[in-house]
Amino acid sequence: MANGDLATSSRTTGQRTLSHTLQRDFKLNKYKYLIILPVLVYLILFAYKPMYGIIIAFKDYRPALGIQASKWVGWKHFRNFFNDVYFWRLIRNTFSISGLSILFGFPAPILLALFLNEIRINWFKRSIQTITYMPYFISIVVVCSLIRTYVQYDGLISQMVVAFGGKAQNFLVSSKYFYPIYIISDIWKGIGWNSIIYLAALSSIDQQQYEAARIDGAGRFQQMIHITLPGILATIVMLFILRMGSILSVGHEKILLLYNEGIYNVADVLSTYTYRKGILNAAYSYSTAVGLFNSLVNVTFLLLSNYISRKTTELSLF
Repeated sequence: MANGDLATSSRTTGQRTLSHTLQRDFKLNKYKYLIILPVLVYLILFAYKPMYGIIIAFKDYRPALGIQASKWVGWKHFRNFFNDVYFWRLIRNTFSISGLSILFGFPAPILLALFLNEIRINWFKRSIQTITYMPYFISIVVVCSLIRTYVQYDGLISQMVVAFGGKAQNFLVSSKYFYPIYIISDIWKGIGWNSIIYLAALSSIDQQQYEAARIDGAGRFQQMIHITLPGILATIVMLFILRMGSILSVGHEKILLLYNEGIYNVADVLSTYTYRKGILNAAYSYSTAVGLFNSLVNVTFLLLSNYISRKTTELSLF
């Protein structure tokens, strides 16, 4: 038999084997496939299908003409964005808010999980968990209303400042207080909910390691450093990589609800700028170009952080 016939025969045999394997796997796990089917349909309809609309970033899109009939303009909208007078302010504000959120917000649920793991009084532990979980279920509109009420001139925060000898003021109209208000309220709202995954990781650590450490004379702090933290290191690294993949995705809802003229210079970020351009000004192509730039930067940080993690800790997403 010629070499070509052998190659064709081997390829055909391999295809039949693969087909048989897939059929057998589907028969064995058909109900599992049915369970994930709605998720796949959701991803296709709302994640992958809309990606076709990215091409309007390279066109002068007109709804009346449609995507295909709109004029192709290439990199025009990207150049306009990079030359925009607000470009560097948007980049600075977005990186500042996101960077501070990572610096102070990312470790917060880890510390809470470690604290809860050390509590041996069950009723006290459950009380702390319930109290810290509750803010997550409060609507962002309600949270922002509370923030506005507490930091206004005669609000609770101002009264506390006056009680300690300070001066009453509306903190939300001062640009130097916006970042602390934003970051602290974010931590307060999400610390309990975000600690759940770390608590789950802590529960999977072999308790015999702690027993062996206690026999060797290790204290609670030494056990945390040498057993607890290494036990959840993989979880921390994975979540940190994912967080770096959304470094420019600062939520616009909260900022829009806290907006005022006094803090535009520090509060305006890429997401709020995209909202103004795309929704209020109907500059669909321009806002799509800004959104695509945002996504590309996020992907770059995701790949870079994943690469660094793989080289330094041998842990990575892919």
